[in-house]
Amino acid sequence: QVQLVESGGGLVQPGGSLRLSCAASGSILNINAMGWYRQAPGQQRELVAAITTGGRTAYADSVQGRCTISRANAKTTVYLQMNSLKPEATAVYYCHANLRILFSRARDYWGQGTQVTVSS
Repeated sequence: QVQLVESGGGLVQPGGSLRLSCAASGSILNINAMGWYRQAPGQQRELVAAITTGGRTAYADSVQGRCTISRANAKTTVYLQMNSLKPEATAVYYCHANLRILFSRARDYWGQGTQVTVSS
């Protein structure tokens, strides 16, 4: 019923930029928050950025100043603009949403992940 579809990943040179997109669809009643997590090889999954329905944003300390999360007007699509990318940013990036469907409690949903590789 609910899908989070990511796009925009790929190979980029150090110092380059990428914009990731995530579109939520399905029987959605409301969305509390959406965000991006990443998991590098051998590492734990970590929060990169998140945005609430009220527009509040949060960023990992490691990406502040170089990443920006934003929403489309419909608020079912989020973007992650990543600039000045370093090899350490190489990871699988996962879209996340905390949302409600009809007649259900809010719960967490995850996208399938999109690979970001920063390499010369």
